[in-house]
Amino acid sequence: MFHLRTYAAKLRPLTASQTVRTFSQNRSAAARTFGQVRGYTAPVAAEPFLSGTSSNYVEEMYYAWLENPKSVHKSWDIFFRNTNAGAPPGTAYQSPLPLSPGSLSAVARVQPLVEAQPNVDKLVEDHLAVQSLIRAYQIRGHHVAQLDPLGILDADLDSSVPADIISSTDKLDLAVFKERLRMLTVGAVTLILIALMAYCQHIGVEFMFINDLEQCQWIRQKFETPGIMQFTNEEKRTLLARLVRSTRFEDFLQRKWSSEKRFGLEGCEVLIPALKTIIDKSSENGVDYVIMGMPHRGRLNVLANVIRKELEQIFCQFDSKLEAADEGSGDVKYHLGMYHRRINRVTDRNITLSLVANPSHLEAADPVVMGKTKAEQFYCGDTEGKKIGFTTDPRMARSSPYPTDVARVVNAPIFHVNADDPEAVMYVCKVAAEWRSTFHKDVVVDLVCYRRNGHNEMDEPMFTQPLMYKQIRKQKPVLQKYAELLVSQGVVNQPEYEEEISKYDKICEEAFTRSKDEKILHIKHWLDSPWPGFFTLDGQPRSMTCPPTGLTEDILTHIGNVASSVPVENFTIHGGLSRILKTRGELVKNRTVDWALAEYMAFGSLLKEGIHIRLSGQDVERGTFSHRHHVLHDQNVDKKTCIPMNHLWPNQAPYTVCNSSLSEYGVLGFELGFAMASPNALVLWEAQFGDFHNTAQCIIDQFICPGQAKWVRQNGIVLLLPHGMEGMGPEHSSARPERFLQMCNDDPDVLPNLEEANFDINQLYDCNWIVVNCSTPGNFFHVLRRQILLPFRKPLIIFTPKSLLRHPEARTSFDEMLSGTHFQRVIPEDGLAAQNPANVRRLLFCTGKVYYDLTRERKARGMAEQVAITRIEQLSPFPFDLLLQEVRKYPNAELAWCQEEHKNQGYYDYVKPRLRTTISRAKPVWYAGRDPAAAPATGNKKTHLTELQRLLEVMSTNSGDEDMDMSLGTTNLPTASSNLQGREDWHPLQEENRTVPREQSLSADLPRRSDPAVPAPGPVTQRGLQLLASGQGHP
Repeated sequence: MFHLRTYAAKLRPLTASQTVRTFSQNRSAAARTFGQVRGYTAPVAAEPFLSGTSSNYVEEMYYAWLENPKSVHKSWDIFFRNTNAGAPPGTAYQSPLPLSPGSLSAVARVQPLVEAQPNVDKLVEDHLAVQSLIRAYQIRGHHVAQLDPLGILDADLDSSVPADIISSTDKLDLAVFKERLRMLTVGAVTLILIALMAYCQHIGVEFMFINDLEQCQWIRQKFETPGIMQFTNEEKRTLLARLVRSTRFEDFLQRKWSSEKRFGLEGCEVLIPALKTIIDKSSENGVDYVIMGMPHRGRLNVLANVIRKELEQIFCQFDSKLEAADEGSGDVKYHLGMYHRRINRVTDRNITLSLVANPSHLEAADPVVMGKTKAEQFYCGDTEGKKIGFTTDPRMARSSPYPTDVARVVNAPIFHVNADDPEAVMYVCKVAAEWRSTFHKDVVVDLVCYRRNGHNEMDEPMFTQPLMYKQIRKQKPVLQKYAELLVSQGVVNQPEYEEEISKYDKICEEAFTRSKDEKILHIKHWLDSPWPGFFTLDGQPRSMTCPPTGLTEDILTHIGNVASSVPVENFTIHGGLSRILKTRGELVKNRTVDWALAEYMAFGSLLKEGIHIRLSGQDVERGTFSHRHHVLHDQNVDKKTCIPMNHLWPNQAPYTVCNSSLSEYGVLGFELGFAMASPNALVLWEAQFGDFHNTAQCIIDQFICPGQAKWVRQNGIVLLLPHGMEGMGPEHSSARPERFLQMCNDDPDVLPNLEEANFDINQLYDCNWIVVNCSTPGNFFHVLRRQILLPFRKPLIIFTPKSLLRHPEARTSFDEMLSGTHFQRVIPEDGLAAQNPANVRRLLFCTGKVYYDLTRERKARGMAEQVAITRIEQLSPFPFDLLLQEVRKYPNAELAWCQEEHKNQGYYDYVKPRLRTTISRAKPVWYAGRDPAAAPATGNKKTHLTELQRLLEVMSTNSGDEDMDMSLGTTNLPTASSNLQGREDWHPLQEENRTVPREQSLSADLPRRSDPAVPAPGPVTQRGLQLLASGQGHP
């Protein structure tokens, strides 16, 4: 392929005298010809008219000359012939030279090549001026395009005209140019007008930054071809009908519910035909699944007229008397999503449409939609998708000219279009769909519109934008303007237009009548991501049991052998990695796993069962702490990698592991969307450190935690959050478990029915997410497998360790992972204390890494018989049943919760009330841990070690010691040396938050009872009312 642009950009113009000097030096040059590939092979030379800005024009002239030498001006014909004949640089074309004794020889040489052309200089200058102006329109035309429907604000927020457009126009002498028009091979003025109409009217195109000539030429053809934007009368009537539906839908809602928020589409009604055009064209090109995300504005209209949600289901959402079904808390109508599969009437092909539910955090839906789209593409082997931007245009909202400038990063063309020109919008949408089909790349449509009402229908926008809204009040609706245009063109007549309006109004009225029959609001009717076949027809789990998560020893051994080897030949790995793999191999021989190997076996076994696994996050391929190494890199061949996990089984599911950028917000949203697509995939996101998840707090708070309650949408995403006080400072210590636990939906004051069949599974089904902190690799293995084997899906939050990754005691035998074994919600004491429970003085509850610190201290103090340690592996749902067994096992033991986190952080505030409910408040629950603090951890290593040693004083069981005052006269009981804090909880209905003496706490005012619960302060729950009615509850 001939690419003159690349070479011409390197040329530097020389003056005539410089050219003569070049020849007078009598430098020899190799023959330069246009070979069979017809590439311009002349070296960097010196023609006075060649530069980077003229390359496009020269390229066009050359292509024309190749096809027909007579189709170009004689000067170009001579230039290309001379170059082909081997003319030295600078002599293929030359301006007339002044005669002088010193230049006669040079003239003699040049004369045979080029005859004197007295007007060539001016002709070439005019050619280049035309080309420069056309190029200026191509690059900068969008800045002066008429994009604002109101005509009061430039879409790029700048009213100045780009300098290159002005300078290019000034350089071109149009009067002289017209006189010479007949001498040129193309109509330059016509070209200028074409560029002006293509790039400076109601469409602004940004594409010249794309570094692919074919793609740029494709876009030029779509916009510079004369007459290409013509529509047939049938297409115009279809467009009008769609505008009628879009406009009259909003009018109907306004008439029926004028005081209700609906966030209407007035001012951008053209969005509906735009989306339908994209869907039609995409369906025509073979697309069968369209996934959309959008804010609340216009959502109801899109649901009604694009997704085709039943109108009565939308209208009944406005009924304040409609009772909610028992499916969750629900969400406001303009946040809901929808999934629908139907026949596209234009192409007569099936197409699936999904509008993803969205919170008021408008941009939060972007990564979720992209992740869901990527998942659907992954499962059907498709390519990248298309994104459509729908934004407002506030002058203070951004520093860049457009809200779409980010698309430049990915070489995506940007089509700005005036929303009051429906035909321009439809054409742009067609081009966008064709671009995706042709190049399989992203494209952005910027619909420049206005908002006819305020932020909602009750706001008064004149308070803050008086001038704009004066103009908006005068603005004709786009439907009215387009209808008048088609009537004037004779495409439709007035009666036909009015009939179309009446027909849709009748549809709305009939749906409104039917909506009055609705009595119950079902959230499940608005599900945006159904999983056909996973649940029963009525959306219930097919069972309420979970099979054991263990595996046969053969499978464990096979996975371990692959994990400790390089499964491909001629692959050189790093020497340090060789030692790691050797260590893994030794573990497998000893029938033992560490943390990395346990994860490997969980993943590998699920792949064997056909479960796709996707792991992403920062440094996940090797692991933040260099423990995982799921991607091997050849040390001798660049970019040669191997993923042993994909070499486990002949017909296994694929394993995807990918490092992500430092953008937790976007990446976690993407992975959440990916997990929405299928229940038969284990999608995990790992934070580099658990502390960093707070930059993704919006995704956690708005989607992961309440997603099922708001939108009846289950999701099995797994969050791996490295957590632990390791002396690494306040930003690398805490995954903030208190935040996740505070958002759990269980009641701390209600003891569930522990005799219920499948109690543990029912707990999981009722919770909004699962929170665990495993202390052994084996339990980590089991909880990952359980996540898939459950008959439903819940988000799983795992606080993963750091130092335990290589801790010599953090090992699990194969015996605890074999068939029949399962995840342990609680790991009870199994040492000397368990053999003689009556002698145990203190029962410690803890979770995670601190267990190993406690056991080490217990051993050092020789207190293995006096202190029992129970690990709570699953924090939420809370294991009431198993902990009750532990407390009853040690009747003489005091109870204490121990954590390495500060008292106002970590698990204490979550565990203590639930543990007290478990034991019917019969005993106090002491606290052993760090003092309350603002920061998660200290930055001083010595302080860290001092704090750790203080909390380990919990091992002291001598209640009479000066350092262990067990009285309850104050709320802060410990001395400085022990930091053991605790008190008897006062009565939950007590008016004041004050300390309670021990004798009072055990009086009749706070009796020890075996009732299942004590009502919580504040509003009385339904369970509390039942207890009070039965006489069991405390008054």
